[in-house]
Amino acid sequence: MNSQRAQEIASSSVMAHVTYNNAPIYIQHVNEENETARIYSMQNPENELEVSLAELIEEIK
Repeated sequence: MNSQRAQEIASSSVMAHVTYNNAPIYIQHVNEENETARIYSMQNPENELEVSLAELIEEIK
């Protein structure tokens, strides 16, 4: 996922269908400089991760 799209999703009030390792996630913050995002799994919101944007998949429905 590119950083601009990740930023759009993070700032949107509409929930996008984004996955990380096949699990639905929520993007909290995008670090455009490092091409990473702070995310958490919808199934485990207490567990925040910093991951590469390249590992995030948006499912278009």
